[in-house]
Amino acid sequence: MIIFPAVDIRGGKCVRLLQGKADREIIYETDPLKVAVSWQKRGARGLHVIDLDGAFAGSAVNMPLISSVCRELDIPVQVGGGIRDLETARSYVQAGAARIIIGTMAVEKPDVYADICTNLHGKVGVSLDTEEGRLKTRGWIDDSGMSVEEIMPRLYAQGTAFIVHTDISRDGMRSGLNIEALRELVDSALMPVIASGGVSGMDDIRELYDLSRGSMLEGVISGRALYEGDLNLEEAEAWINSRQE
Repeated sequence: MIIFPAVDIRGGKCVRLLQGKADREIIYETDPLKVAVSWQKRGARGLHVIDLDGAFAGSAVNMPLISSVCRELDIPVQVGGGIRDLETARSYVQAGAARIIIGTMAVEKPDVYADICTNLHGKVGVSLDTEEGRLKTRGWIDDSGMSVEEIMPRLYAQGTAFIVHTDISRDGMRSGLNIEALRELVDSALMPVIASGGVSGMDDIRELYDLSRGSMLEGVISGRALYEGDLNLEEAEAWINSRQE
């Protein structure tokens, strides 16, 4: 199971938005590249980088900065936020992104999304962000009118490589993951799942590790818990490694 530190970029800074709300922002660092390098030095096996400006604007606002992160790091970097066409997706891959994550466009423009999956086979994941079971789009603002269960068969048929599932109500709140809901998703998933939203500490990592054994759960994204010290990356990685020896 992989722990992905989150580097969410807004206004050129590394931030977290509580429950995805633009007016509930915590700024952690003014240099996202510095943050990304530090997570690699601390033992991260992968990094989750999101262009929050891009998610709200619908275009890759922070592509130059994120491309620098991809080029600088040796670990895999998955990138999302504002990727709405093949050209943008391909540019990130060419810059060194191991995988890309698409949200709104996968829901609203299935033909365009399918084309991206075909051209970048095995590198395209979908961010399924839910609030009370309903999929949200456009930076978690709009209700898509669908649920994860309704859209998953189509995403699988189109070649989706993985899913990032965020429980919006818990994101950035350090309130603990909704393990039962996540278990239901993982049990029905047709592709690997990365959990996000609500990690509060090692207890969540232990529960997720147990859930990941023999299931489609690939990993977890953590932001605020890591930045504020509730979850220690070195400790968590050492614990996971001890279970795999």
